[in-house]
Amino acid sequence: MAARARLTAPADFGLAVQQARLEAGLSQAELAERLHLSQSAVSEIESGKTTIYLRRLFDLMHELDIELSASWEQRADESTGPR
Repeated sequence: MAARARLTAPADFGLAVQQARLEAGLSQAELAERLHLSQSAVSEIESGKTTIYLRRLFDLMHELDIELSASWEQRADESTGPR
């Protein structure tokens, strides 16, 4: 089953990343290692703390009426995550 989330703010992006990470069965530390990031960087992304670039991206999307969404596969035994 696929999960889908409409992303309208940096916090939405962070939540989608967190839900997809959990669905993949990864800890923040494991994802950070795969991406060559610190665990705290993954935590900041998931909590919606953003860089100026991500904020500008969302401002640009709002101004031009661009919709961004994320989707990922859910495990058959779970149905959590934004929709």
